[in-house]
Amino acid sequence: MGSRLNIPNLLTYLRILLIPIFILFYYLPNTWSYWVTTGIFVFACLTDWLDGYLARKLKQESRFGAFLDPVADKLIVVVALVLLVQSYGTAILSIPALIIISREIVISALREVMAECGKSAEVAVVYLGKVKTFIQMAAIAVLLSQPHTIDWNNYIITVGFILLYSSMMLTLWSMLVYLQASWRVLLAQE
Repeated sequence: MGSRLNIPNLLTYLRILLIPIFILFYYLPNTWSYWVTTGIFVFACLTDWLDGYLARKLKQESRFGAFLDPVADKLIVVVALVLLVQSYGTAILSIPALIIISREIVISALREVMAECGKSAEVAVVYLGKVKTFIQMAAIAVLLSQPHTIDWNNYIITVGFILLYSSMMLTLWSMLVYLQASWRVLLAQE
């Protein structure tokens, strides 16, 4: 029980608990709500980095934390993408969001299968995945911070979409890397 209440896991719980607050502020009809939702999202992203750092530094890594941390990360990203898709209501945002969410489902299933085969190390997080995650979170933060209309004269929106499409490309690339690393195991007879 103690390992579930360590500082890194408490930060992960906090990220999950912030999701309904994030949604609430997202739907407030005030211009400052863009900045509050962006702040909550960025804070969640920073706690993601911090909980991993503290888990290693304080030697508080646990199987429970290894499970919960990626769940919390995926939840906040998926919720943010779904909210942005709903607000923008356009294929230009829906397509990369769908690809990003679909990749997370595929990789989660892949990791589960690989763990059952005792081959988890073959689908461990790689540097490419970390870069993808950083760009993805930056794209979402930028898009959250602006009124949710496509205005190509607003350079911040343009940067947000460039980052989103860059993260989509890295998402596809990293998925292919993971699938290639596990392909023999997936095709092997039982």
